[in-house]
Amino acid sequence: MMAADGSIRPHWRRFLTGLESLAEAELTRRWDTAQRLIHENGITYNVYGDPRGMARPWELDAVPLLISQEERDFLEAGLIQRATLLNRILADLYGPQRLLTEGKLPAALVLGNPQFLRACHGMEVPDGTYLHIYAADLARAPDGRWWVLNDRAQAPSGAGYALENRIILSRSLPELFRDCRVERLASFFRSFRDALLALPERDEPRAVLLTPGPFNETYFEHAYLARYLGFTLVEGADLTVRDDHVFLKTLDGLKPVDLILRRLDSEFCDPLELRADSLVGVAGLVRAVKAGNVVIANALGSGLVENEALMGFLPNLCREILGEDLHIPCIATWWCGQEDARAYVLDNLDSLVINPTFQNRSMLASPDESMIGADMSAKERAALAARMAVRGYDYIGQELVALSTAPVWRDGGLQPAPMALRMYVAAGPNGYVVMPGGLTRVSSSDDARAVSMQRGDGSKDTWVLSSGPVSTFSMLRSGDQAVQLRRSGTALPSRAADNLFWLGRYAERAEGTLRLLRGVATRLAEDVMPGDSWSALDRILRMLSEEGNGEHDDAPHEVDVASMEQQLTHWLYDRQAFFSLRSNLDHLQRTASLVRDRLSLDAWRTLNRFQLDRAWEQPPAVLDVAATLELLNDSLRTLSAFSGMEMENMTRNMGWRVLDLGRRLERAGHTIELIRILLAEGDPEADGRLELILELADSFMTYRSRYFSTPQLAAVLDLLLIDETNPRSVGFQITAIAEHIAALPREDDQPILTGHRRVVTATQAALRLADFRALCKADEHGRRTDLDELLSRLAADMPLLSDSIASAYFSHVGNSDLDDLYRRGLSL
Repeated sequence: MMAADGSIRPHWRRFLTGLESLAEAELTRRWDTAQRLIHENGITYNVYGDPRGMARPWELDAVPLLISQEERDFLEAGLIQRATLLNRILADLYGPQRLLTEGKLPAALVLGNPQFLRACHGMEVPDGTYLHIYAADLARAPDGRWWVLNDRAQAPSGAGYALENRIILSRSLPELFRDCRVERLASFFRSFRDALLALPERDEPRAVLLTPGPFNETYFEHAYLARYLGFTLVEGADLTVRDDHVFLKTLDGLKPVDLILRRLDSEFCDPLELRADSLVGVAGLVRAVKAGNVVIANALGSGLVENEALMGFLPNLCREILGEDLHIPCIATWWCGQEDARAYVLDNLDSLVINPTFQNRSMLASPDESMIGADMSAKERAALAARMAVRGYDYIGQELVALSTAPVWRDGGLQPAPMALRMYVAAGPNGYVVMPGGLTRVSSSDDARAVSMQRGDGSKDTWVLSSGPVSTFSMLRSGDQAVQLRRSGTALPSRAADNLFWLGRYAERAEGTLRLLRGVATRLAEDVMPGDSWSALDRILRMLSEEGNGEHDDAPHEVDVASMEQQLTHWLYDRQAFFSLRSNLDHLQRTASLVRDRLSLDAWRTLNRFQLDRAWEQPPAVLDVAATLELLNDSLRTLSAFSGMEMENMTRNMGWRVLDLGRRLERAGHTIELIRILLAEGDPEADGRLELILELADSFMTYRSRYFSTPQLAAVLDLLLIDETNPRSVGFQITAIAEHIAALPREDDQPILTGHRRVVTATQAALRLADFRALCKADEHGRRTDLDELLSRLAADMPLLSDSIASAYFSHVGNSDLDDLYRRGLSL
C-alpha cells in the first residue's frame, strides 16, 4: 500500500478514500454481515488435529489486496510464460526425455522423484496439454519485486476460496468494488470450463470433479467448484472402469464419463498401476486414459514439476526451451545433489532455509519440515553436513525470503501483515489465461517467513483494478442463447443418493427425538406432578435408548423430577449416545455437508443454524427447563423449515425421491415403536397415553377436528396406524414408500417382484388386510396380541426394506440374499 518514500501508492488512494467515508459503526455492521455469511454458507477449511473440530470457519480479512493494472500486466505475462514452460517440460519428461539425455536436468532429480509416474510415460494427452490449471505462490519483496515461491501443478487448490472471498467482500463493500473498477472472475472460469469440455470431442460430454472426500482439507472448495462449473462431484468409489471406459454409478445404472477434473493427487488415482494402498482412486483408470477413452485434468503425473529443486534449473531451461529469460524470477534455489551447490549451501547456512528435495509444500500447508539455517546450533549443522555428504540429493537450500506486507483490518484499524499471493492460470480455448484476482494469504504473526492455513493464518480477496470499463459477464447463459428444455438434471450418483437417503432419515430422526424431549420439558416446565404420562415418557426414553443393544427393560421404574431432568440432559447433549439429540444433529449436519452441492443455499443455511447455535456446544451446569424448552421449540422450527423447503422447493427428481424415501422409512419406524410401547397393552384411555401419543405424533389437532371428543383407542389407532390420509400415520408412510419405489429405475426384464419391491408390497398388504377390531381387542392380561404381532412384523420390515434399497441402488449388490431372508421369515 505504501511506496518506498512513505507515500500511498496511486491505485490505493480511491479505495482508502471510500473506506474513510464509511462510519466506524457502518464498517462494523457490514463486516458482521460478512462473517455471518461465511458461517451461514458453511465456508470451512479442514484443520487436522484441531481441538475445536476439524472444520474451521474460513478466515477472511475485511480489506482486499489491490493490484494495479501495470502489476497485473507484468504478472500475467510472467505466469503465462511459466505455465507454458512447465507444460513443455512435462511433455518432454513424459515423452522423449531430451532434457535428461542432453544433461539439461539431472536424471536423479526426475527419476528419483516419487511424483514421476513411470506408468504414465509415453501417455498421450489431448492437444499436448498437461497443465489445464496451474497456480503459482508469489511473494513480493519489500522493494516491490515479485518472486515465485512455489509452483502448483498437481491439483491446485484455492480457486474456489478466491471466488467465495470475492462474493463475500463485493457484498460487504459494493460501492468500493464498483468505484475501483475491479475485474470480475467469471470470464476466467468460463474459459477454463469451455476448454475442458472441448477436450473429449463429443457433444454434451459428462464431466465430473474427482475429490478425495469430505475429510480432505479443501473439500468445501471441491463441492463449491463442482456446483459453479456444473460438474458432478464424485469420489473414487462413484466411478468404475469397464473395458477401459470410465463409468459413473448412478441410480439409473452406469453412465459413461468423458472428463475428470481431479482434485486427487496423481499417485492415488489408480490402485492398480500407481499406489496400491490407495482407497480413494479408481482401479483401471490409467488404462482408460491410455486408451483415450477419458480425459483427466491435470494430466496424471503433472505434480512432477512442483519439485522446488527444479527452480534452480528453470532460468536455463526457459532460455533453452522458450528462447527467453524468465519474466518472474524464482527464489534462489540450490539442489544439494550437485557438489558445488552443496558446498555453497553449507557455507551460507545463515541466509538459507533447508528443505527436503521431494516434498509437497505450499502456502496452504504447514512448513514444519523446513530448517532455518540461522536458527540451527553447531551440533545440528554438523549433523546436517554429515547427512548431506551421504545423501545430498535429499536436500535443497533456498534463499530466506522476507515477505512484504499488506494492510489488514485489526483492532478497529489498518495494520501491516506479511502476505503471499496465489494466482491461477488456466488453459483456455485460445491459450493460457490468468485469473484477474487470486487467493491472498496473510500471516497472523508479524515476523512470519511463510503463511499457513493449517496454523490459522487468514485470507484476503484480491482486487485487480482495471483502467477501463469492467466486463459484467456471468457464468449463467445469456437470454439470447437457446437452451435444450429438460425436466431433470444429470444422473444421480449412487453415493449422493445414499447420502440424501440418510439425510432424510437423520432429519426425521432428529425431529422425532425433538418432539419426545419437548414432551418431557413441557411437563417439567409446567411443574406437573409425576403421573402416568411421565411414566410413559420415561418408558419410551428407556426403551428407545436400549434399541442399540437389543435389550428392553419393561420393569416399572420410580419417576421423579430429578431423574427426568437427568435423562433429559443425557438425551439432549451426550454426543457419545447414539440416541441423543446432539448425536443425531451431528449426523444430520455431517450428511448434509456431503451433499451440499445438491442443497439450495437456504436449505444449507437452515441446517447450519444448529452449528452456529452456541446453546448446543456443551450442557449447562444446571438445567434451565424454560431455556431448554425454548431451545427445543426453536430447533423444531428449524427442522420444520428444512422439511418445508424439501417439499416445496425441490424438484421431484430422483434426489428428492430418495431423500423423502429415507424420511418416510424413519417416520414409519418411529411411529411403529411409539404405538407398540404406548398402545400394545394396558388401558391407554384411562392413564393419558392416548393424549401423549397424539402429541408426540403431532396429530392432536387432527384428532380433535374429526371427533370433538376425548381420545379413544380405536380412533387413535386408526389415525396413527391405518389412515393413509394422515401424513403422520404408518399407513401414509408405507404408501409413500411404495410410490417412491415404483418410480425408481428397475430391470424391465424382471416379471416378478424381488427385493425391496416384494418387501414393500407385502408390508402394505399386511397393514391393509389387518383385522382392525382384533387389533383393538385386549386379552385378560390387557395385552393386544394381534396389534403387537402386526407391529413386530412392520418393525422388522423397515430395516429389511432399507437394506434392500441400499443394496439395489447404493452399493449395487444383488437382492438374492435378501429375498431368501424374506421368504424364510417374513413371507405372507
